[in-house]
Amino acid sequence: MEDSTGSNPQSLGFTDKLKSWLSWSWTYVCFIWFGMVLIMIYVLWSPLKLQETLTSASVFLNTLTPKFYVALTGTSSLISGLILIFEWWYFRKYGTSFIEQVSVSHLRPLLGGVENSSTTGLFSSVNGDAEPRPSVSECKVWRNPLNLFRGAEYNRYTWVTGKEPLTYYDMNLSAQDHQTFFTGDTQQLRPEDAVMQKAWRERNPQARIRAAYQAIEMNHECAAAYVLLAEEEATTITEAERLFKKALSIAGKDINLLVYIKRRLAMCARKLGRIKEAVKMMRDLMKEFPLLGMLNIHENLLEALLELQAYADVQAVLAKYDDISLPKSATICYTSALLKARAVSDKFSPEAASRRGLSTAEMNAVEAIHRAVEFNPHVPKYLLEMKSLILPPEHILKRGDSEAVAYAFFHLQHWKRAEGALNLLHCTWEGTFRIIPYPLEKGHLFYPYPGCTETADRELLPSFHEVSVYPKKELPFFILFTAGLCSFTAMLAMLTHQFPELMGVFAKAFFSTLFAPLGFFADKMESFMPSSFWHQLTQI
Repeated sequence: MEDSTGSNPQSLGFTDKLKSWLSWSWTYVCFIWFGMVLIMIYVLWSPLKLQETLTSASVFLNTLTPKFYVALTGTSSLISGLILIFEWWYFRKYGTSFIEQVSVSHLRPLLGGVENSSTTGLFSSVNGDAEPRPSVSECKVWRNPLNLFRGAEYNRYTWVTGKEPLTYYDMNLSAQDHQTFFTGDTQQLRPEDAVMQKAWRERNPQARIRAAYQAIEMNHECAAAYVLLAEEEATTITEAERLFKKALSIAGKDINLLVYIKRRLAMCARKLGRIKEAVKMMRDLMKEFPLLGMLNIHENLLEALLELQAYADVQAVLAKYDDISLPKSATICYTSALLKARAVSDKFSPEAASRRGLSTAEMNAVEAIHRAVEFNPHVPKYLLEMKSLILPPEHILKRGDSEAVAYAFFHLQHWKRAEGALNLLHCTWEGTFRIIPYPLEKGHLFYPYPGCTETADRELLPSFHEVSVYPKKELPFFILFTAGLCSFTAMLAMLTHQFPELMGVFAKAFFSTLFAPLGFFADKMESFMPSSFWHQLTQI
């Protein structure tokens, strides 16, 4: 057993060396193959009567009318145009070239490449590891700490616009969270718990509500059923608050239920204008359960304190959570930037700053904005209302467009309230991209920008929203190639139709020039090799 395991590294090393050698030699093999093709053409020139074939082909081409060439170039232009349209649509929808994707997926194994199929850790629930790692944590899907109520807010949007603000993927993640959060111990499930576990998995909202009522009929003290009704059936925040209070009174000692219900009650108080009551409830919740930092209750507290304009309290919360050892978020970074911008923004003038330079306070504010923009570059366009806002999803991807939508939806009003803050942001946010080393994915103050954000955001955000992409992707080569080919063949078709004789002369001159190197090569080979040698080869 030890011998077999000890020999594995040697065999793996030989395989890797073989693959690397094949990959290295691929370019030279192509050149050798091309040279052999030329030699074979020359050797078989007489036996296969290629000269007579070319002569007859040239005679045939000379008999063709200009209308044939117009049809040929026009058809080529049409086909390349259709390919261009498909490539452009595929790039806009999936962010990559279809031809390039298919080519790479088929050619990479031949070239010795290895596909990275490891997607573990791309999507995780709120119970995942919170340690900040560049490849996993930065691409993790988190529960939105300020997510809206489905019945009282999301459904009302659907009634008015006819659009679904939540994707199936987003709702499926919420169902998994609720199952884990409220029915975690599957070995001690009561009958009503089994019903609720099935209810969270139901795709149809009415089926979930019916299952909740069924669980209440089985046990009038099923707190999870009242939570579901508060989230999905209640059409107003007041009604949702009443149901959450009922759930709280019968929750017992279930910590998960208690934390969830108290947090939602604090959010109800915040939405109903009882801000101080909401702040007190959030502070009490954080003191009572200090180990549940992964739920990001402090982000709810920051938003409520900003509404109260209690900036000193906001700074105290930031001092605790804006730490290098803790995971960052757009709320942390942009709130820190807002506080520093607020101190100087009311007197800030770009013209005056360009004449006298930036003061220390202004420099601190600009650096804080640059830091926030580097963490999430999608946010400024929403704060500056360069992009339209939508309802935030129930889950967000840190540093992604989904997090930017969620942050701007709740915090745009706080930036507007600070006089001149948006003006300072407008003047300075684009300067961030001159600080980040090239390429932009390399990073400066944070880990390199993850490459999975676009794919995850397209799953989390509704299809009618135009997903913001960073860094901006350049147009793939095949889109540019097909665009050039379509334009070139269309131009040839038009010129052939207008000037048939002139284009015929041009075509003959072009092909003569094109095949001149081949003739030159053949003459050189004849002068270099003895005629008897070529005669023997042709006999073979």
